Amino acid sequence: MVCSRLSLPLLLLVCGCPVSRPLPTTSPTATPAPPPVVADEAFLRQFAATYRFRLGSPRSIALTPDGSAVLFLRSGPRSFVHDLYVFDPSTGKERRLFDAAQILGGQREQLTTEERARRERQRLMTRGITWFRMSHDGMRLLVSLSGRLFLVQWKAAQTTELQIPPGSPPIDPRLSPDGTRVAYVRDGDLHLFEVQSQKERRLTRHEPNVVNGLAEFVAQEEMGRQRGFWWSPNSARLAYQQTDTSAVKRLHILDPARPDQAPQQWPYPRAGQPNARVRLGVVSAAGGPTRWLAWDHDRFPYLTTVKWPEKGPLLLVVQSRRQDEMALLVGDPVHGQTRALLSERDAAWLNIDQQMPRWLPDGSGFLWTTERQGAWQLEMRAPDGKLLRALTPAKPGYRGLLDVDPAAGTLLVKASVDSPREVHLLSLPLAGGAPASERSKEHGWHDAVFAREHQVYVHTLEPLSGRPRFTVHRKDGSRAGQLRTVVEDPPFAANLELLQIGPRRFEAAVVRPRNFRRGRRYPVVVYAYGGPGYQVVTARWHRYLIQQWIADHGFVVVSIDGRGTPGRGREWERSGYLLPRSRSFIEVPLADQAEALRALGRRFDELDLSRVGVLGWSFGGYFATMAVLRQPDLFRAAVAGAPVTEWLDYDTHYTERYLGLPDENRQGYRSSSALLLAPSLRRPLLVIHGTADDNVYFSHSVRLSDTLFRAGRRHDFLPLTNFTHLVPDPLVTRRLYRRIVDFFRRHLQRSG
Repeated sequence: MVCSRLSLPLLLLVCGCPVSRPLPTTSPTATPAPPPVVADEAFLRQFAATYRFRLGSPRSIALTPDGSAVLFLRSGPRSFVHDLYVFDPSTGKERRLFDAAQILGGQREQLTTEERARRERQRLMTRGITWFRMSHDGMRLLVSLSGRLFLVQWKAAQTTELQIPPGSPPIDPRLSPDGTRVAYVRDGDLHLFEVQSQKERRLTRHEPNVVNGLAEFVAQEEMGRQRGFWWSPNSARLAYQQTDTSAVKRLHILDPARPDQAPQQWPYPRAGQPNARVRLGVVSAAGGPTRWLAWDHDRFPYLTTVKWPEKGPLLLVVQSRRQDEMALLVGDPVHGQTRALLSERDAAWLNIDQQMPRWLPDGSGFLWTTERQGAWQLEMRAPDGKLLRALTPAKPGYRGLLDVDPAAGTLLVKASVDSPREVHLLSLPLAGGAPASERSKEHGWHDAVFAREHQVYVHTLEPLSGRPRFTVHRKDGSRAGQLRTVVEDPPFAANLELLQIGPRRFEAAVVRPRNFRRGRRYPVVVYAYGGPGYQVVTARWHRYLIQQWIADHGFVVVSIDGRGTPGRGREWERSGYLLPRSRSFIEVPLADQAEALRALGRRFDELDLSRVGVLGWSFGGYFATMAVLRQPDLFRAAVAGAPVTEWLDYDTHYTERYLGLPDENRQGYRSSSALLLAPSLRRPLLVIHGTADDNVYFSHSVRLSDTLFRAGRRHDFLPLTNFTHLVPDPLVTRRLYRRIVDFFRRHLQRSG
């Protein structure tokens, strides 16, 4: 669940009536007049027009196997339309390969409802060339543009459109490893297109409520798996997922501005209710019957991961409904049998690592990650699953695998070395034993993309200050050039302090006004997420720009990462969710935010904790709602964006991971419900929600507003017409943040 789309917000709705004996909005003693506002409205226009300073950076970076070229997508600094570029490491020069504007002729991209939903799962708001696939030899690219498919011979800059028969556009097209065919899904079935003959063949036949070749909702939204079919290494077969949603209840999304249109209907599995039934089959690329792989579906209903490596067997990872057990299976594509290589168990839940298993290029074994010893560890295992050695220590830090170079005997991984707010690059010996050597020094968030033959790599850095950088290096570490970024520079840097606070050493960020004056007391805005699995305090430049703009209106903005956030080990992440009887979504997050906030107040005199507001989106919106409901003595006003208000109405895989099954934790679900507490609201609350949200449905906020109205609790409700869970539209972004700041100024900055 993460943190919106097109159209204008409706007028503010003020519901309910005054509470007879409201708690004081501010401190009982008069507060000083608010300091002068230095917030720059031009910044907000720039922030919105550049999609939060994200437009203009290289993305979808891919290298040819030998490292002779770097392919990537990039838009203009204020354009959502991506074009395809190539960078030559031998010359240090780039050129544009494929211009989306020329192909489309100025027309807007046309997307199906299904494709829009897939992009929502991927948090993809751009248009034009949104992705490309490289052939195994690196010579050709498969590109999708406005529902059409193109093969690009990138060295000759030649483009050929594949003549897909009329009908629904292809979804998730992928080249075969030998480059002769393209597989994709349309009209609910897996299809194959022969490049040379330009002929299409349908490989599956679906029945009502059944789809072949696409990942189901919870796989896309919660497991991090977007794929629903996989080529065999020799291009002779395809493994594909079949999804039966017959037992899953349908939810509907209606565009309230266009009541003449029928609502969209989606199968959405809610906590405690039936999931989609998923199975994995293998079909010949030439067509014919499907061989279904057998495993214990009752014990392991979730198909979390599928891999078909070049030198290894067909692999699948399956997970129990409670998510406390997981098995790595080898599948026999000929006979349909499976056998277990290893299993994992956890008293709370098992996290999913979509990078694993990683079969070695020579087939001598595979890499696996586990939290069995209390923190993520990278392991080397034999082909039969036997543990050979641990490659990283059992302590917090490991963040992901970047490269495996058997010839050099090295691995490159991402890790938080000294602080979870930063990610660095570490080189490790494949043989184990020796300590890691650090390959990055500058503060920030480091990453890398490697050529398959390891000769060239792109080092990416999102620093604490300044633009992101994309540097191309040769294997020996020498620099070959830089991928150009055209991201606009913001007019200021954040007046930011990062620190650890309190006995638990919570990570915290404090953003003060640029005209900050010592000796003055400032109201506080908590910029919160609060939920498990996500960090808000990171050493990344763009995270704090909008917080600075809010602070420049006369606030101190703070962010806090409590227990449940990643990067600090298993116990830290699972604290508060270890035992079913004590599982609750709000107890630990609220306690941690309050504890850290009070510790910040003791450390910094300028924080006026009698005037605290809280702002959040998604889980952060839920947290903001619960903060003013459960601790109105500390949190005096809240802005809740797209809040989950009743966890029985959120999806199975996310909710049950932390709260367990509803029948086994009724009290946990009750104590986590905002609807049950809503009648006690005594603080100002602004609720914001997109009417087309298919992650946290609009009904969550409608039910909250209705409950508050019936209880006579005054509140503000701002629907965003036809927006989803994200808000990329520049005009709406500007109006939205202006509304939020005005709300906090009205309720936190007046004398009381």
